[in-house]
Amino acid sequence: MAMAQSTGTFSATGNMTTPRGAHTATLLFNGKVLITGGNQHNQHAFPDVVLASAELYDPATGTFAPTGDMTMPRAGHSATLLADGRVLITGGRPGVASAELYDPSTGTFTATGDMINPSRSQTSTLLGNGKVLIARGDFSAELYDPASGSFAPAGAYAESGTAFVETATLLADGKVLVTGYGLSFAAPKAELYDPSTDTFSVAGTMTGPMNYWWEDVNTATLLMNGKVLIAGDVENDGFPGVVEMYDPSLALFTNFGNTIAPHEFSTATLLPDGALLIAGGQLPGGNGSPGVDLFAPATGMFSAAPNMIAPRHEHTATLLRDGTVLIAGGFSMWPAPTASAEIYKPPAPQAAPVLLSLSGDGQGQGAIQHSNTIRIASAADPAVAGEYLTIYLTGLAEGSVIPPQVAIGGRLAPITFFGKVPGYPGLNVINVRMPTSVVPGPAVPVRLNYLGRPSNQVAIGVQ
Repeated sequence: MAMAQSTGTFSATGNMTTPRGAHTATLLFNGKVLITGGNQHNQHAFPDVVLASAELYDPATGTFAPTGDMTMPRAGHSATLLADGRVLITGGRPGVASAELYDPSTGTFTATGDMINPSRSQTSTLLGNGKVLIARGDFSAELYDPASGSFAPAGAYAESGTAFVETATLLADGKVLVTGYGLSFAAPKAELYDPSTDTFSVAGTMTGPMNYWWEDVNTATLLMNGKVLIAGDVENDGFPGVVEMYDPSLALFTNFGNTIAPHEFSTATLLPDGALLIAGGQLPGGNGSPGVDLFAPATGMFSAAPNMIAPRHEHTATLLRDGTVLIAGGFSMWPAPTASAEIYKPPAPQAAPVLLSLSGDGQGQGAIQHSNTIRIASAADPAVAGEYLTIYLTGLAEGSVIPPQVAIGGRLAPITFFGKVPGYPGLNVINVRMPTSVVPGPAVPVRLNYLGRPSNQVAIGVQ
């Protein structure tokens, strides 16, 4: 008989079909997790084996199954869930310019427009306008437009010597914090990208150590209070991770001490209760670490969580719709990657937000009104481009400044307000502006993405 998993612990789930590290994991609209690419160490020759295979994890069964292969092998690449539910795959080792799209409805990958420059390592960030910012360390950034399937140059970096980009974090105001290194590999750099002006500006001076050739700042996470926690290790030293905090309101980085466990090539997952789960890392010699830290923003303190079942680095961590976290793959005992996976159950797991529907079952006609009225945006009274709509739901985090993303007909809608409904505990509201270029119809899909987790899908009428 299966036993219920205790909170605050890790438990094994099904193995991946293929051992892999430096892969990607993306939570799809249907609640499954898409795993793509990665590499396996070649013990007989150089270089390592880079994978084109992909697979899906089904939380309902706890199992992985193959899906279509990518159009080419990739490791260290990027994967971005688009507003229409497809996944954009870009770059990666061995240094390619190609990009492709995964369609969950068909389980297949197809080529899309090539990037302007090839990239071995890059970040990808879905912006509020629906485009994707590709930031990398070859002195340039690019924008992918899903509507045209093409890439175009983004504005130039503010500092011309940005040679290596490590993290990109979408902030609460829609700007993107990009961290990296200069040509000397000695001075950490940070810039802000503003989508409204397509420009980069200097974000401030990072506080990390500058007397090493390389500093692996592995993770940068937007917290519920709007600040960004940056954690990482000096390469392969095995010491606790260096931590700093970025405050966008002050454009200021401050030293925040150290983690408890070493965290080079780790993962960081923001949990729905506001805590941050930092898992794994690389130890000297290449083996993985099982160490896990929990950061509590309310106290500003790190605490040691129970170890993972398997030590790992270059693995993935994915917050699932039920509030648990899938940890998959990575390198455990160097040089071989593992196919094992496990589930972390937080002390207070919280399910993804739910859009309300008129039927009460979260399906069909959404509880979405024309703004400042009680009229429902239905097939008989459809929404029009540019008007404001009021969306009712449950599940937004209390007091968080992190905005949700709302897609109507596969296009992101600008958000003007989100928060609680006064007098109705647990009920949330989001005000949005109806996007343009939505294909009209009597039942156009509406979906929310919040903290990386998609909601259920409801519908509205669109004229």
